[in-house]
Amino acid sequence: MTFRCKLALLCLLPIALTGCTSKSSPTQPHFLTGLNKYFETRPDCLLNNVRFPYETSDRKEIAQMDTLVKSKLLEKTVEPAIHVSRYTVAAAGTRYAPRFCYGHRVANAIESSTPLTVVNGFRQTHVTYRYTMQEVPVWARSADVLKAFPEMAQRINGESTGTANLAQTATGWQVPD
Repeated sequence: MTFRCKLALLCLLPIALTGCTSKSSPTQPHFLTGLNKYFETRPDCLLNNVRFPYETSDRKEIAQMDTLVKSKLLEKTVEPAIHVSRYTVAAAGTRYAPRFCYGHRVANAIESSTPLTVVNGFRQTHVTYRYTMQEVPVWARSADVLKAFPEMAQRINGESTGTANLAQTATGWQVPD
């Protein structure tokens, strides 16, 4: 090895040792990267456990579902003899059915994280984060839908707070499934 090569290595070594951090180091930017990668493919949805056609006699559910009818996402028939409303997916609702997802989270800041602990062989932390919703469809912003689904309204209007567990892996931080 020539003198110039040795000199170049000596000059680069302090930069490499102090300027680099691994994707798996426990830093807030790495936590945000892990959260946002997770949320890219996991949207927030209104109806996680509903299958269509859906029947209900619950007044609160009827009021909520009727807002989706008004938004032309569902169609409604009423069975007066048994006091049941039956909902099916309208043509305009097929894009969102059956769960009626209204966007995905983008984590903006880590408010806190717990000290690392080992769970199932992985170092983990529990984080509290702030997020905003992205790619919210027009129907989810209608006044009727916002009023009928207050939890969704709170999430899509401004910044919200959430919590998650993050596990340290060789490729970065991930939300364990």
